[in-house]
Amino acid sequence: MALVGDDYEYFDHRFRDLTVPTAAVEVLYDGCRWAEGPVWFNDGGFLVWSDIPNNRMLRWTPDQGVGVFRSDSNFANGNTRDRQGRLVSCEHGGRRVTRTEPDGSLSVIADKYKGKRLNSPNDVVVKSDGTIWFTDPTYGIMSDYEGHKGTSEQDGCHVYRVDPATGVIAVVADDFVKPNGLAFSPDETHLYIADSGLSHDPDGPHHIRRFAVSGDNTLSGGEVFVEVSPGVPDGFRFDTLGNLWSSAQDGVRCFDPNGEPLGRIKLPQMVSNLTFGGPKRNRLFITSTHTLCAVYLGVSGAQTP
Repeated sequence: MALVGDDYEYFDHRFRDLTVPTAAVEVLYDGCRWAEGPVWFNDGGFLVWSDIPNNRMLRWTPDQGVGVFRSDSNFANGNTRDRQGRLVSCEHGGRRVTRTEPDGSLSVIADKYKGKRLNSPNDVVVKSDGTIWFTDPTYGIMSDYEGHKGTSEQDGCHVYRVDPATGVIAVVADDFVKPNGLAFSPDETHLYIADSGLSHDPDGPHHIRRFAVSGDNTLSGGEVFVEVSPGVPDGFRFDTLGNLWSSAQDGVRCFDPNGEPLGRIKLPQMVSNLTFGGPKRNRLFITSTHTLCAVYLGVSGAQTP
């Protein structure tokens, strides 16, 4: 039987070393319609995240609280930073991936593939070599709630890679129903990609797949690493030990490097995404439906920009 604490559920004794039992989950903000895409700026000491239906991005600073980062975000969803520290965002409204330059202007990284518009880029990661990897389901064009209702021009929902030097966009995986969150393993030898097809199909997938990454940045394999239930996996991240922390309907679920479930951080709202932050990267920031939450852990997140 799983042991249950106020904020944690322990499936394996190893989860105790990954958590701080006396550290409670804190609600930092409660006022979003659908919170998503948290990204930590360690050099600035603040967190930015998306409130998709409200068409804005918010910023949380420990001493100053919450303010508006961008009032018209083009229905931005997932966010990350590139190796130069610039913000990279997936925009439902523009059906594109953009980069925020130091002067605040936006540069388009990707908005078309083979001359046709993308669906609605969802989540994005940047590898240490500068390549940009993103997923492209249709969530942002299914209605006017999280973007602009529209028709898909692509032949499916794919995962893409962008060469930063040439701007060339390539499909790296084309057998997903609704590709969603993605993250590299700490050593970047594997790329993990969520499929949240269950969200609109009761028989759809709700798992995270694992791909081997070759020297030329092509993918192979693609076996199911874990199935996430209840709900679907959305965003997820790795800690320095190689454990995977995934969003779920009932909180954040943690799996060891072999896919064995370790435990759960309990939350009353569906979790969309998460990221490690704070000066020591030992604070997990969680976007869960209407809220931004945070909790200190006994482990740090794998290093990203």
